[in-house]
Amino acid sequence: MKSFVLGIGLLFAIIGNSQKKYPTEYFQSPMNIPIILAGTFGELRSNHFHSGIDIKTQQREGLPIFAIADGAVTRIKVSLWGYGKVLYVTHPNGYTSVYGHLQKFSPKIEAYVQKLQYAKKSFEIETFPNSDALILEKGEIIAYSGNTGGSSGPHLHFEIRENGTQKPTNPLLYGYEVPDATNPILEKVFLYPLNENSAVNGNTTRTQLNFTTQADGSFITDKVTANGVLGLGFIGFDRLDMAANRNGIYAITMKVNGTVVTSYNFDAFSFKETRYINTLIDYEYQSLFRERILKCFKSPGNKLSIYNTALDDGKININNGLSYTLELLLEDIAGNETKLTIPIVGKELPAQEVVTEKTYLNYLVANKPNNYDLEAAKVYFPTNTFYEDFYIDLKKGKDTIAIHNNTVPAHRKFTISFDVKKYTKKERKQLFIVRLNQKLKSYYVSTYKRANTFTTRTKNLGTYTLAKDSVAPKITTKNFKEEQNLDAYKFLSLTITDDFSGIATYNATINGTWVLMEYEPKKKTITYTFNEKLEKAKIYNLNVRVTDNVGNETILETSFTRK
Repeated sequence: MKSFVLGIGLLFAIIGNSQKKYPTEYFQSPMNIPIILAGTFGELRSNHFHSGIDIKTQQREGLPIFAIADGAVTRIKVSLWGYGKVLYVTHPNGYTSVYGHLQKFSPKIEAYVQKLQYAKKSFEIETFPNSDALILEKGEIIAYSGNTGGSSGPHLHFEIRENGTQKPTNPLLYGYEVPDATNPILEKVFLYPLNENSAVNGNTTRTQLNFTTQADGSFITDKVTANGVLGLGFIGFDRLDMAANRNGIYAITMKVNGTVVTSYNFDAFSFKETRYINTLIDYEYQSLFRERILKCFKSPGNKLSIYNTALDDGKININNGLSYTLELLLEDIAGNETKLTIPIVGKELPAQEVVTEKTYLNYLVANKPNNYDLEAAKVYFPTNTFYEDFYIDLKKGKDTIAIHNNTVPAHRKFTISFDVKKYTKKERKQLFIVRLNQKLKSYYVSTYKRANTFTTRTKNLGTYTLAKDSVAPKITTKNFKEEQNLDAYKFLSLTITDDFSGIATYNATINGTWVLMEYEPKKKTITYTFNEKLEKAKIYNLNVRVTDNVGNETILETSFTRK
């Protein structure tokens, strides 16, 4: 197998300065096409950091994926969401490579997986093969690129993790050459007054600053008058060559009068801390405006280990009568930089904007368990469900309850328990818990039914109620008709849909024997690929059974012929 080893290129100088020495000539590329990225390591995603890089596959599926070094397959997972079809390969140099959203595996791995799927009669599986079961050589084809799982378009999600800890590391630290001659892009910048004695230009709340371009290409804001303790935040992104995607910024440094106060980068992070992203961003601003302000100071509850420096948690103390030069430096992994200067004069001014915090009746202390009875349901928040204390808005109701709103993030799951004793046993079978968005659209949430109580565990604040689903799923044939001859067909496909609670299970048999149907929820299709497992018969009777999340069931019986 030909090896596609890539040079160090533009990244050599950056890698040489990294805190840890990463092997830059050990791994080859996972693909034999130029690496153009749709996503970078450490990008800000919903409630998590991106743990790898997303390699564009030329808007196609089915491109070969190669083992980046000798190793063994140590984990395989096939799921409807997340990484979809994914392979984990452990290498002898102390790292594990991960390949996600695959269309299919190589023949020997596919055979291994299908044997398990038929044994368990399940499309979704997770297995941890013995280290000698699936040995791979560097450059061997292990899979083909796809769009499975939570992917929104064809690409390869690629990771390199440390063995043992399974801590994800930045794949671009290993010598992969990705052309990048563009500086990070700064869009907006903000200063935050952080206590009752602080103000920015007379404002006591988050204040956006205007900035202009200087002759050397750097940026400078208008002069700021401020006092008290401040924090800095910004909105920005990085853009690589040959791609228009808004990628994450690799490294951030903040200086005050030449002294580094805050610095962090995305060389690596731990999965155990990834949800603390909600303390790194201005979560309220994101909820209201769908933009992420990345903070250069540490908020309460921030336990991220990405920081190299965080003097006084990155907070800036502005004293009356003194002048300060605040500098923000944004860097990508190729060494391109964007610099912003903020001149600040310490001066107390009468506040131009006085905002009184809306105070609700219930004050929640984060480091204690909290219980609330909201009439229709009870809510239980375990200790440290939230990052900090706050006044929580709770609305009681006979059928519907409101638990604050989505401007406050929850770090842990909390429990909502609805009292359903007023409903008959027959009615309960079709009832389930839903979350309502601002337009009152209903979303099914996993509902655990016990006697007179329906319970769900969630991390989403908002409005919840009970809903009924009495309509069974629909099944329709997609690429064939009743009694059609399918000799020339490689597969048969059906569409399965549900209008409310969503599809829970599906099952298919041909002439009474279970067959593997691959489910693609994004396309609402299930597909059977013809193979030698199908016993020869004149007529093949297909039986498909689909249930939704409350147990409504639909059965389709049809037939086809095949020589």
